[in-house]
Amino acid sequence: MLEWSVMQRKDGTMAKAVNIERCFEKFSDTYSPKIIGELNGQHVKLARVEGDKCPWHTHENEDELFYVLDGVLDVQMRDETVRVAPGEFYIVALGKEHRVVPHGHVKLMLFEPAGIAHTGTVQAEITKDQYEWLDLSEE
Repeated sequence: MLEWSVMQRKDGTMAKAVNIERCFEKFSDTYSPKIIGELNGQHVKLARVEGDKCPWHTHENEDELFYVLDGVLDVQMRDETVRVAPGEFYIVALGKEHRVVPHGHVKLMLFEPAGIAHTGTVQAEITKDQYEWLDLSEE
């Protein structure tokens, strides 16, 4: 695991641009977001999702942004479903119960507060207690 400080200069700027596709080449596990950046208390994460594994859950204090890079993702809420295609994003408002259901294999970029609980207070097979920083040193 590489800490973000390796990618930042002392003035806080990034040492180099990050190639998203090369980042995805570094991992294949699903429902295990990898941190690739941090700004203003937010983590920028990449995730692969596949299969109907995400439980219904809520984030009481945080909004959650799902930006689809590849594939199609349904963001289900109890009262509606929003289909998100490549190049589109959707923000789930705090307190809104939701789950995501990918159509096949989906690549996502997530923008979330650094302390967000992966599946809210719900424990499931995909729940992560902490997030891994992706090694960008060879990026």
